Amino acid sequence: MNKQLNFICLFMLILFLSTSPFLLSVSSATDGGGGGAANPFTPKASLLRYWEKEIRNNLPKPNFLLSKASPLTAVDAAAFSKLAGSGGGTALSTRLPEFCAAANLLCFPDLGNSLEKHDKDANFAIYADKNFTNYGTSRPGGSDQFKKYSDNANIPVNDFRRYGRDSAGHSESFNSYATDGNVVDQSFHTYGSGAAGGGGDFVGYASGVNVPNLGFTSYSDHATGRTQSFNSYSENGNAGEQSFTSYGKNGNGPENTFTGYGTESNVVGSGFSNYAETANAGNDTFKGYGVDMNNPTNTFSNYASGGNGAVESFTTYREKSNVGADSFTSYAKGTNAAKVQFSNYGKSFNEGTDTFSGYGKGSTGKTEVGFTGYGVNNTFKDYSKDGASFARYTNVSSGSGLGSSLVKTKGSGISGSLVNKWVEPGKFFREEMIKEGTVMPMPDIRDKMPKRSFLPRTILSKLPFSTSKISELKQIFKASDNGSMEKMMRESLQECERAPSPGETKRCIGSLEDMIDFATSVLGRNVAARSTLNVSGSKKNVMVGKVSGINGGRVTQSVSCHQSLFPYLLYYCHSVPKVRVYEADLHDPKSKAKINHGIAICHLDTSAWSPTHGAFLSLGSGPGRIEVCHWIFENDMTWTIAD
Repeated sequence: MNKQLNFICLFMLILFLSTSPFLLSVSSATDGGGGGAANPFTPKASLLRYWEKEIRNNLPKPNFLLSKASPLTAVDAAAFSKLAGSGGGTALSTRLPEFCAAANLLCFPDLGNSLEKHDKDANFAIYADKNFTNYGTSRPGGSDQFKKYSDNANIPVNDFRRYGRDSAGHSESFNSYATDGNVVDQSFHTYGSGAAGGGGDFVGYASGVNVPNLGFTSYSDHATGRTQSFNSYSENGNAGEQSFTSYGKNGNGPENTFTGYGTESNVVGSGFSNYAETANAGNDTFKGYGVDMNNPTNTFSNYASGGNGAVESFTTYREKSNVGADSFTSYAKGTNAAKVQFSNYGKSFNEGTDTFSGYGKGSTGKTEVGFTGYGVNNTFKDYSKDGASFARYTNVSSGSGLGSSLVKTKGSGISGSLVNKWVEPGKFFREEMIKEGTVMPMPDIRDKMPKRSFLPRTILSKLPFSTSKISELKQIFKASDNGSMEKMMRESLQECERAPSPGETKRCIGSLEDMIDFATSVLGRNVAARSTLNVSGSKKNVMVGKVSGINGGRVTQSVSCHQSLFPYLLYYCHSVPKVRVYEADLHDPKSKAKINHGIAICHLDTSAWSPTHGAFLSLGSGPGRIEVCHWIFENDMTWTIAD
């Protein structure tokens, strides 16, 4: 009787499990191991159950979004969650390589110091993620070559320490270094320090990089007669920073040439601190620096301060750029017989801002400062007026439209109108363009961010996330002080903590559960996430096919989500009122074949946008005067009320 009862109970249990909604809802979730068998305890399985509970429709779940769910197995998720709950998450650092690999995170390699000696010339080609310590140190002569170094790499991380230190006549050549990379992290510490003669030649350095982060600390400090040449440096880049600290400080006869530096880049910042400070007979030339850039920001602090006989030349610096801001603090302060010349400096299409504080103050020995063809909107404080001359200084006259200032040079009659130079064709367009038969340029909508996954909420909720906790985050992800990882996290956190714009509701999202919560809190539970189907047509002309308006084409709300740089997948999600969302088939204009299915959003209220926003550079007009539309890029998305 007992055997028969047990058999009946076992049969009923199998029948229940085989028809259970609990298991059916996670049938597509796998553990990532064990031959792909379904496991209801993985983070992805938990996410699918959460989606079913919170979103009230039966629409297919978008694969592009589910593919970003945490790949952690049930066992790994439990283990790392326990570590995340210890010491404010810092215990994760003890297993960081395993955590990063298993969770598909962005983590930089740990490049430790090395005492290894290198007494022969080195020739590096197709190389990446290397700690260069003591290369060329104390070498008499010789040359090291870096050709096609870290090209097309996603996140190349290289560290140069004591490279060429105390050498005599040793030179380095960097050609096509880190070209076309994504997030490029390069550090040079005490590079060429104490060297005599020789030099470094940087050609094609970090060209076409998405986010170049380049740091030079004590580069050529206390060097004699050493030359550095930067040609085509960080051209066509997007965002990122370059930092030069104590570059050429205490040097004797240092010569540095910057040519084609940052040309046609977008929002790249450079910082020069104690550059050539207390140097003797320094000679630096900035030619074509920041030309055709969009909003370049450069800071010069104690540049050539306290030196003797310095010759500094700025030619076509920040010319034809959009906006931009330069700050010169104590530049050439306390120098002897310095000569600083600014020619065709800062002639921006939209007004830039330059601040000079303590410039040339306390200098002696007939220091000369000359401005020829200088830009607009500048502030001079504590300025040494002796030996300073201004010729053809630029003023500003207003154009006919908002945000369309014209630059005119006194005496020459030369003028230039605002041009569409920094905005890719097709990035912004008017609503009337979204109609069948229209041929229009498609911008590069490819996702250029590093590939990462969301964290499970069970881990994310235990990790710090604020600028006030940056030290803990640095410890967790082993980020060096002032390194690229710290800058990346700090900038993303600051954007997340920024006060919302008028009418905006915003939240930064590190898990899919949090994204669902935010979208449903704004739009209700009958929602759908949409993105452009693929990247076909990027950087080409496309023909608009069948068009339909989401939610009947009515004015609505949406929640748009854009990626931010962080170790785990992080989205900046925000709700903007008064938009219309469209989906449209996209065809090849010649063959008429369908190649893509695009999602476009039109912002009907642009009154809170900046007059220098790229949309107005591209389309003309100004804030609040026109609507602005754009495609949803790869791996970005917009949530709307489901049709």
